[in-house]
Amino acid sequence: MTAPRHVAVIDIGKTNAKLALVDTETLSEIAVVTRPNRVLPGPPWPHFDLEGHWAFLIAGFAEFHRAHGIDAISVTTHGASCVLLDAQGNLAAPMLDYEHPGPDRLHAEYDSIRPDFAETGSPRLPMGLNVGAQLFWMFATDPGLKDRTATILTYPQYWGFRLTGVTATDASSLGCHTDLWNPQEGRLSTLADRLEVADRIAPTLPSAAVLGPILPDIAKATGLPEGTPVHCGIHDSNASLLPHVLTRHTPFSVVSTGTWVISMSMGGTPVTLDPARDTLVNVNALGAPVPSARFMGGREFELLLPGERVAPTDGDRTTMLETGVMLLPAIVPDSGPFRGRPARWLPKEPSNGSSARMAAVSYYLALMTAECLRLIGHAGTVVVEGPFARNPDYCEMLAVATGSAVETAAGQTGTSQGAALLAAPEAARVSTTPFAVFPGRTEALTRYAVRWRQSL
Repeated sequence: MTAPRHVAVIDIGKTNAKLALVDTETLSEIAVVTRPNRVLPGPPWPHFDLEGHWAFLIAGFAEFHRAHGIDAISVTTHGASCVLLDAQGNLAAPMLDYEHPGPDRLHAEYDSIRPDFAETGSPRLPMGLNVGAQLFWMFATDPGLKDRTATILTYPQYWGFRLTGVTATDASSLGCHTDLWNPQEGRLSTLADRLEVADRIAPTLPSAAVLGPILPDIAKATGLPEGTPVHCGIHDSNASLLPHVLTRHTPFSVVSTGTWVISMSMGGTPVTLDPARDTLVNVNALGAPVPSARFMGGREFELLLPGERVAPTDGDRTTMLETGVMLLPAIVPDSGPFRGRPARWLPKEPSNGSSARMAAVSYYLALMTAECLRLIGHAGTVVVEGPFARNPDYCEMLAVATGSAVETAAGQTGTSQGAALLAAPEAARVSTTPFAVFPGRTEALTRYAVRWRQSL
């Protein structure tokens, strides 16, 4: 069978929804459209605009196919999410925004039934970041919801269902701190039985599996051939990891940057993960457990650097390192390795729009990433994917703080390319550039990193 040339990838991040057309001969995005991933207010709770996304995707499929042709469809989305369907295949309830604090109101009750970290590799997280907590709270808030729910889908597979009519889940999404998956045994956790939903969670298929061809009405609306295959789909951080899993020898780590900064260690030093520090076990596209750690680095970047951003010069960096201006965690205190700590500046906060602030924030994010990598037993090269790969101060401090070679991935994001490999794994290649640390700053950066850790 001929490998697909053009793979359309539904790529839904927490901040933006995207449709990309990936050319598998070059693994480049030859067409991209985006829209904000808006959260709509209740009732019954804040929820994602699924119908708005659907209209956007259908229009994008038609546009891409007219211009280039589409041979296959793949899906990647943010984690911590599920979709509930009724017996007719309609939404049993709107899809809860995982940042809604509602589930915290039943924190104690949920904790009494959730499995231990040793079973799930899933830390106890606030709001709806544990899908099990979402389900527990939604069922309690809407007493008729459990009876209405016939099928529970993980988020990538919701879009596959809309396209094919086939229901499924995938292990990379179930393994994304849901509390519902046992990554060591590759099966649902005991929580599924305690919530009485084990028979409602759709079958778990490999991420690369073909759910089926698109439905006839989708073909009619978009112009795509009726036989266009749709692949099961994958959690977005694991989409970024997939090209490296397919091409690299261990050990190595991948840092996927976006709203979340997710660090994933492949073949590193064995460690005991600490769930209190937001470490966890992810599950990669091949179903294997992956020690991981995370913090909301992209969100922190946006909060810390509103408005104009001034890139520092070498002179600015030297001055800042000499004065020791630094930021201590955590700006978003509900997640990450320093949860609950109040952020503070030393010796004083640089003004908005200053180059010193830009450099200090970049160093802070790199040092947070280095801490995440230390917690998961990182060894070998660090590959940085996404927006932070274009930030030289972040990359330089990360290299110094970890004592590792850092490589930056080409392109704005690796998620779409990684998801495209589900349809064309033979196209896997990794286009990265070794990051060169400026020799004259290594000693000063090392002293800065040591002071930052001593100041925590």
